[in-house]
Amino acid sequence: MKKRILLVLLIVTAGLMIMNCSKEEEAAAEAEPLVVAMELQFPPFEMSDEKGNPAGISVEMAYALGEYLDRPVVIENTAWTGLIPSLQTGKADLIISSMTITEERREVIDFSIPYIKSGLTLLIAKDSPVEDFTDLNAEERTVAVKSGTTGALIAQEELPLAEVHYFDEVAACVLEVTQGKADAFIYDALTVYENYKKNMGATRVNLNDIPGTEGYWGVGVKKGNEELLKGVNEFITEFRSEGGFDRIAEEYLKDLKTVFDEEGVPFFFDL
Repeated sequence: MKKRILLVLLIVTAGLMIMNCSKEEEAAAEAEPLVVAMELQFPPFEMSDEKGNPAGISVEMAYALGEYLDRPVVIENTAWTGLIPSLQTGKADLIISSMTITEERREVIDFSIPYIKSGLTLLIAKDSPVEDFTDLNAEERTVAVKSGTTGALIAQEELPLAEVHYFDEVAACVLEVTQGKADAFIYDALTVYENYKKNMGATRVNLNDIPGTEGYWGVGVKKGNEELLKGVNEFITEFRSEGGFDRIAEEYLKDLKTVFDEEGVPFFFDL
């Protein structure tokens, strides 16, 4: 009789241990970090603070998304050209890095619904005769672009007469313009304006969107990860409806929004 009781107790104990282990495994799975790849070189969207920690609009968005999905967030600072490969190789779960949704990119990754609209503009060398995009398509014109960006694609496709210089970093493109080695740098309005403010003595700007370049930013997700994509889309919808993007803009872009309003340039979150 005692042996039977002992056997029952052992079975119950083993069962409880298995149940506890299963619960622990489920909890661990639920708490699996959400790895978000971004290039921390695009303030105020993606940048590092004075202590070297990730900061900016995209970082705030990533942490809010992690909270919504009940997963801790790990930000991986990744070079622009390595962002999509980081998804394909499983090193990252998402890309939140001011990435424009394009058909070419859709062939290799999935995108969330858009959360920002942004067109391309021009940072122009002060002494250049260039006034707008059409002026760049000439043999004597030189254009600086960042490799792998929409600006690089449009320069390649629509400026066959110009000399196009490709760089890996925004700073190198801006330097080309400030030193007069390039007539213009093609990039988004925010980056163009911020670099104009830093180099007002050497540059000018045209903040009007280059015709046909109006694009939408989305969160990149690995092909076929429908569950995560669904969660990201639901988050974006809810975050917008609850004023999340407005709060982020108020924190990081308040003064700049005023300038854009004065120039008649649509603001980023005005979808």
